[in-house]
Amino acid sequence: MMTTLWAVSDLHAAVKANAEMIARIQPASPSDWLIVGGDVAERTPDILATLEQLKQRFEEVIWVPGNHELFCRSTDSAVGREKYAELVAGCRALDIYTPEDPYPVFAGRTIAPLFTLYDYTFRQPGLSAEEAVQRARDNQVILTDEFAIAPFVDIRAWCWDRLAYSVKRLSRVTGPTILINHWPLVIEPLTHVAWPDISLWCGSIHTRTWPVRYRAEKVIYGHLHLPGEMVVDGVPHIETSLGYPREWKDRPATAPWPYPVLEVAADAV
Repeated sequence: MMTTLWAVSDLHAAVKANAEMIARIQPASPSDWLIVGGDVAERTPDILATLEQLKQRFEEVIWVPGNHELFCRSTDSAVGREKYAELVAGCRALDIYTPEDPYPVFAGRTIAPLFTLYDYTFRQPGLSAEEAVQRARDNQVILTDEFAIAPFVDIRAWCWDRLAYSVKRLSRVTGPTILINHWPLVIEPLTHVAWPDISLWCGSIHTRTWPVRYRAEKVIYGHLHLPGEMVVDGVPHIETSLGYPREWKDRPATAPWPYPVLEVAADAV
């Protein structure tokens, strides 16, 4: 019997038409694991309800937050960092791994769920962060993050806290890893986005060396809704997004989703 480590991201479960695709996320074996790479939904009850469904199907579920999980309204009881803490607590109650938990090991590989956010450093040289965001505004390219995350927390400060926290943890890991983050760890995937200004909300230049430094066999990410694989510095970077119906309905039926990250003999896990 074989055991597979699967990966999905950007489920956007609040979109009614995505329910049929989420229902297709099924294990091939009861021992299979599942990575969920962020953007499950926006509201905490919807996020946890979807993750609970997936945990009922898979032996282990590993979750990292995306920007949509962090969306807040002024009427929400938990906003900013507090909302993330609320989600971590909810996942722990469901026995789901988060970026705050000890890293699980799958077939000798440390599976490292990360939460890094973005710091506007994926920008044109010569511009400050403020100038780059203003240029994006002038070009009418502004992500909802600026209205649903930024008002509630200093995003750059939080990102830098997360970077330092992640480096400290990753530096203690020995052996091969599989790194998971909602945002891409390198800028190369951004060459395929339709509007270059979107890069501002897509990661940080400070994660560039992590895949090689921390011996990643693969990097799993989402966010861009452009599923596929790109090799950077010898490491495969794999986007596993579902996205919105207008996006996934046009994809070839042969495209692997959920994505099989690794398959091993069951007794190897």
